[in-house]
Amino acid sequence: MSNAAKIRVFQVATGNVGTEMISRIRNHPDLELVGLHCYSVEKIGRDAGEIAGIGPIGVVATGSVQEIIEARPDVLTFHGVFPDEDLYERVLEAGIDVVTTADWITGFHRDTNHPHPSGRKVSEVIQSACERGGSTFYGTGMNPGLAQILSIVHTADVADIENVTVTESVDVSCHHSVDTWKAVGYGRPIDDPTIPASLHKYTAVFADSVYLMADAFGLELDEVAFRYELGACTKDIDLGWYFLPKGSLGANYIKYQGMVDGVPRVETHLEWQMTPHTEPSWNIKGCYITQVIGDPTIYSKHMILPPRGFDLSDPENFASIGMTVTGLPALNSIKSVVAARPGIITSADLPLRAFAGRFKR
Repeated sequence: MSNAAKIRVFQVATGNVGTEMISRIRNHPDLELVGLHCYSVEKIGRDAGEIAGIGPIGVVATGSVQEIIEARPDVLTFHGVFPDEDLYERVLEAGIDVVTTADWITGFHRDTNHPHPSGRKVSEVIQSACERGGSTFYGTGMNPGLAQILSIVHTADVADIENVTVTESVDVSCHHSVDTWKAVGYGRPIDDPTIPASLHKYTAVFADSVYLMADAFGLELDEVAFRYELGACTKDIDLGWYFLPKGSLGANYIKYQGMVDGVPRVETHLEWQMTPHTEPSWNIKGCYITQVIGDPTIYSKHMILPPRGFDLSDPENFASIGMTVTGLPALNSIKSVVAARPGIITSADLPLRAFAGRFKR
């Protein structure tokens, strides 16, 4: 780590989350944005602040991994939709820590569903790079990530736990990521036989979240089961940025269940709707719910509301709230990650400080 008062951050990607994080890093008391890596040729050479819509900030977007390494940041934050494991490996072996919100919590999902071209497990490639560079790799987000940490903490006063379930119950129409929803299967006919496999492939990182909780509880799982229900649009839905024909996938209820002796013990549920006009439909609560069955039983809602004076009339503003809560668990963890041991770590390896926000200065 450099001797500067602030941790020097090089960010990768300027999609929905990345664009929001440029201004968040600028305002974060621990962090200094020293570089931006973009994949889109038209963004390279532009000022990061202009890309983010906040005006020039003196950081120019670059497009090669070598430029990241030459900038010698303390940490790289990665906010792409999908991981770039070649980039991870080069940056980590150069001694630069990585914090990512892209498809990683424990590594189980990437190892199981996305074979590395080398034939090795992805986690082995990343761990080896960390060892060569003495660097640290950490994956987080809101869900999976903070939602499971909150659920774990909610059990601190519970004896004889029977089941812990965290549910994300949200309207996802404000998350304007066309690639994400195409990959998952939204908009395909509800009887399309490829939908279940797509749902599983592109949400299987939530199996990581179940393993994270199981690890915190010292619980050895037999398996993580995947179950789902699909909601078909009852009419054509035009969201402006995405079109869902009548009869296509417009909502789902997914369960990732950590099983012990045939009984679900730790679970992550995804109650998503792109539109309320589906059959079946679900009672979307717009929050994260923790339910602990035990002695005593706990039921808690994690509600996310805009700051005072926030203009919700603009859909872009509303969407930025979701991007903020996805990226901030990463930014607020950075100081602890930089201080952590080299290698792949999870939230179980970090102190409570890693999950705390910062007071306004």
